[in-house]
Amino acid sequence: MNTNDVKSILLAGVGGQGILRASDIICMAVMEAGFDTKKSEVHGMAQRGGCVTSHVRYGAKVYSPLARKGDVDILLSFEKLETLRYLDFLKPDGIIIMDKEEIYPPAVNLGISEYPRDILEQLKDNFKNVVVADALALAREAGNLRAANTVMLGIVSKYIDIKDEIWESVLRRSFPEKLVDLNIKAFRLGKEDS
Repeated sequence: MNTNDVKSILLAGVGGQGILRASDIICMAVMEAGFDTKKSEVHGMAQRGGCVTSHVRYGAKVYSPLARKGDVDILLSFEKLETLRYLDFLKPDGIIIMDKEEIYPPAVNLGISEYPRDILEQLKDNFKNVVVADALALAREAGNLRAANTVMLGIVSKYIDIKDEIWESVLRRSFPEKLVDLNIKAFRLGKEDS
């Protein structure tokens, strides 16, 4: 990484998906790897299923926790519709990592709107770097659906130049002992996926 190069990751999803914990783990891993890092998060209506975002920026020296529109290197989206909501933050050559999970907003549940059916096609038509994950299936394979966020960490780790030992060390410190092995398995399944 160039000494002046700052990388930006935008995590987006819905309350309850573990976005904030995932962003904390990314920050700890990049700090342990020797980078300066800054983080910002928005979780207004998170407890009611509202959108949650977290900006993670890292490099030799980071001055702002927020990425500007058009400056995000990786959009890590835990829900399909949230991917569309934050596309304007992504660089033209940025990477989209999207879980295929669909969580219907209230307008869809009330029959006022329809959930878009062509999200993946829209993304693939307009962006060259689109990775689609089935984080819930991999989390189920690891032993707990709540580990889907750790699966997503495994996937994004392929695009961040940090050794697996650092990631796994941070994971060991981030979860209670009884959940460590499960989350390391989820991380590894994500890393091996796609």
